[in-house]
Amino acid sequence: MGSTSAHTNEGGLGRRDLIKRSAAIGLISVPTMGFLSACASSGGDGNEKVEKGTKSEKNPLGVNESAPLDFVLFDGGFGQQYAKDAIKIYEKNYPNAKVKFTPTQKITTVLQPRFNGGNPPDLIDNSGAEQMDMGVLVGQKQLTDLTALLDAPSLDDPKKTVRDTLRPGIVEMGQFDGAPVWVLYYAYTVYGVWYSQKLLDSLDAKYPETWDEMLAVCEKAKKKGIAGWTYAGKHPYYLPFSLYPMIGKVGGPEVLDAIDNLEPKAWEHPAVKACFEAYYELQRKGYILKGTPGLDHIQSQTAWTEGKALFIPNGSWVENEAAKTMPADFDLAVSAPSGLDASDKMPFGTMWASGGEPFIVPAKAANAEGGMEQLRVMLSEASSKNFTQSVKSLSAFNGGTDGIELTPGLKSGVAALQKAGQNVVNPRLQDWYVALQKEKIGVAGIGEMMAGRATPAETIKKIQKFADEAAKDQSIKHYKHQ
Repeated sequence: MGSTSAHTNEGGLGRRDLIKRSAAIGLISVPTMGFLSACASSGGDGNEKVEKGTKSEKNPLGVNESAPLDFVLFDGGFGQQYAKDAIKIYEKNYPNAKVKFTPTQKITTVLQPRFNGGNPPDLIDNSGAEQMDMGVLVGQKQLTDLTALLDAPSLDDPKKTVRDTLRPGIVEMGQFDGAPVWVLYYAYTVYGVWYSQKLLDSLDAKYPETWDEMLAVCEKAKKKGIAGWTYAGKHPYYLPFSLYPMIGKVGGPEVLDAIDNLEPKAWEHPAVKACFEAYYELQRKGYILKGTPGLDHIQSQTAWTEGKALFIPNGSWVENEAAKTMPADFDLAVSAPSGLDASDKMPFGTMWASGGEPFIVPAKAANAEGGMEQLRVMLSEASSKNFTQSVKSLSAFNGGTDGIELTPGLKSGVAALQKAGQNVVNPRLQDWYVALQKEKIGVAGIGEMMAGRATPAETIKKIQKFADEAAKDQSIKHYKHQ
């Protein structure tokens, strides 16, 4: 997939609501067991910790001003430039320090040997198809607590801490087991159903708020030779970007919490059954673009931007990632998922939005202070504006849009968040249990159902079994909503 995501909370999101994700992201894949086990018992000589610098007003974290900084970035939907620009600021502030910058799409492949050897980089953008499992890293004490960064003065206003400048929910998302903050999600992602407003208008249709209306719009599109939906068939864990918030809308956020908590029979809730059956109906009635199960994220997005399908479940990184094939008059828009009917527990507009693009500082980093300082630079208003302008996504910095002309997708995302208000749900499976979410629930479960190879009932039974196995697996750390 692309990167992790973008995003904002112009509507004001509650603390409990925004205790979530992402990414990333959509965006996360399963590290090999070799990596996980090696992390647990990594040997080697390891990094020599650099000598700490002297703390001052300009250097609140006590960065060694001449120590090199090792920065590995996921080179995905957001590209490299925003990070390169932030590095220039770091090197300007610390002219005797040299930053080694490594962009890659192979996060686990590149970093596995380094974690195993005890010499990981100082800062990592842990995203993409090879994202390392955050829950495992936290459970095996592989990460640095970022509380010092959050409590440091912000780059723009020393009277405000970095924590004070962040969008609601960002800090909570980085917490897995209490007060420590192990992950800083740099982007803020809006997940939902993305479409071309121009194409929808050409069908003389409005975005459907109920499932009957969704089926009617898809039938209308089908008669014009347009598929109702496509998705990343090779990465079907994209489908939850709209399916999970639909489940929350229909049954209430407590249904999603029970799923995240790996509670027995959580997947057997009537809301899950109803939503699975609704999505299966898209497949059964021929409203899915032919060949979709064989498409990856780029191929499905390209078919969508070419007007072959009306809707696609995705995150707000899609505006940047699909820019090369998106017509200038596409008029990109996003909506919260359609619900079932008036009996839904939450109103139309309920959606998933959360932090994305997870940055981490390894516990064995030689220059952890430098890694945190680079993040402090990135969380300034200037770097945030640069990120938003260059990649069409909002950052974790709560602001940074003044004076910027928002792109269609960004503008639509902000409007969707304003409509959602407090009705934002935040599934945590994709950062608590990466393997379970992506390979089991996503590929083996939902992916098989949407390809027509399993019924909703069979899929729910299979997924509940996967969840029960994860709940009983004592080799992984378990997390629960507080």
